Amino acid sequence: MSFIEFLFILLILYYFVYVLLWIILDCNVALWYKSRFGNSISTMRGQVVWITGASSGIGRALAISLARHGVRLVLSARRLEQLEQVQAECLAAARGLLAQKDVLILQMDVLQLDKHQAHLYTVLNHFERLDVLVNNAGRSQRANWVDIDIQVDRDLFELDVFSVVHLSRLVVRYFLEQNGGRGHIAATSSIAGFSPVPFSATYCAAKHALNAYLTSLKLEQRKLDVTIFAPGPIATDFLMEAFTGTKGAKVGDSTANQKRLTAERCGELFAVAIANKMDLTWCGLFPVNAMAYCARNATLTKILAQFMTEKTLMKIRDGKL
Repeated sequence: MSFIEFLFILLILYYFVYVLLWIILDCNVALWYKSRFGNSISTMRGQVVWITGASSGIGRALAISLARHGVRLVLSARRLEQLEQVQAECLAAARGLLAQKDVLILQMDVLQLDKHQAHLYTVLNHFERLDVLVNNAGRSQRANWVDIDIQVDRDLFELDVFSVVHLSRLVVRYFLEQNGGRGHIAATSSIAGFSPVPFSATYCAAKHALNAYLTSLKLEQRKLDVTIFAPGPIATDFLMEAFTGTKGAKVGDSTANQKRLTAERCGELFAVAIANKMDLTWCGLFPVNAMAYCARNATLTKILAQFMTEKTLMKIRDGKL
């Protein structure tokens, strides 16, 4: 066997193993590796992490995962009663590692941009520091492209993009003034942010925009850590609040009995990504994970599009395939 033939066989084996991992893993390979051999979430013990959209879903699951390892938290959302419940769940998960003062409830509407600075001061007055901002608040969408009211486009961008950018800028300025530019900005994006799906045009565009904003931030501020976490279909109640194409309307559907990655697993993987200061990571059950890899390659995306009908993509997104 010649050296060239040997290299060719190794290359074939490499791609075979890689494709196999796409099928059996529930996240990208790098994130899986870090979850097994990277920094433990416990390395963040004592740090202060501010999570928006923390009252349910991924935000709640992330908060509990971090609390389990002694990470101090700021829980923000509009719904105070749910925040109090999440606070109690975090303290129970911490098993003595955290006191009630270590899990701060900060009720806020991220759309009220004029109050962002005051909320940041509240965090700093309470903890005297902030290590990580997790922008998790946001809403999804289900609508036909041609039927979407332009005001819906604006409203979704205000929530999923501009509120995130505004709050992040304030926190980055704090990092620059107090920490020499060192700090961590994280955000919940979506696989739809680099692999668009049908009937969610505004949402896909918003996540693309968010990814671009945060990637640009990382290029400008090299000392800053930026994590873009892009989940696929997750078992949360997000469809209840999702935008439609009509202003003021909500989808109001349940994701029960759909095949989706659990919020708990998603929150754990998000915590791993933050603890290891990873840049872009994603998660989802097969075939979502494999599709995410293909979406990172223009040629594979084009090939995949020839075999994936609109109906098939809908089934995958809605956890029915």
